[in-house]
This record gives sequence, C-alpha cells and structure tokens, in this order.
Amino acid sequence: QEQLVESGGGLVQAGGSLRLSCAASGSIFSINAMGWYRQAPGKQRELVAAITSGGRTNYAESVKGRFTISRDSAKNTVLLQMNSLKPEDTAVYYCNADIRYSGSYRFSNYWGQGTQVTVSS
Repeated sequence: QEQLVESGGGLVQAGGSLRLSCAASGSIFSINAMGWYRQAPGKQRELVAAITSGGRTNYAESVKGRFTISRDSAKNTVLLQMNSLKPEDTAVYYCNADIRYSGSYRFSNYWGQGTQVTVSS
C-alpha cells in the first residue's frame, strides 16, 4: 500500500526533545525530496524542514539550530530530531515526500496522516 506512516509525536515539557519518524511503504522505485510540515490550530500549514535525495537540507528560521532532519534512503524513512522544544512548536506534524512507485513514470506527492506534538510550558 502506498502511504507515509509517521510516529514519535507526544507530550513533552519545554526544553525537552522528541524524534519523529516517517516511513514510506509500497513498491518504491525512487524518492526525491522528503520533508516535515506542521500546522498549529488556526494557522496555515508551514514547512519545518526538508531534505533532498542528495542530502541537502532546508529549515524554517524558527527551528534552525534546534531541529535536525535526516533520511535513511535504504529504509525509505525520514527523521526529525527536535531539541530545545518550545510551546510554540506545538502543532500537528505532517510528513511529505515526492515518490515514484514501481510501474509509474512520474513522481507524485504524498502526505502522512499527521502526528501531534504538544510542548507544555
């Protein structure tokens, strides 16, 4: 089945850490960019971090120096290590990836179901 499955969200105190994981499933031919977005109540979904197939990364200014994105191409997974968490990081975090599945000649964009991250003050 073609999907992205996230895990690792939860409740943490300010200053704490969490690690999010996202695994792509199905008969995958290739994955291009992978990334994490978040959406807080009443706000638009925003990019948190992204990583290309070559390992180039991009971060939102608000998380630079605190979050680290990485990927394991052999396992078709992307990780987001979140340190020094702040209450304003509270949101639903979504995994996103451009995937080409076997039998297809193009990349399509996929979203995970979302995982809640709550940071208490």
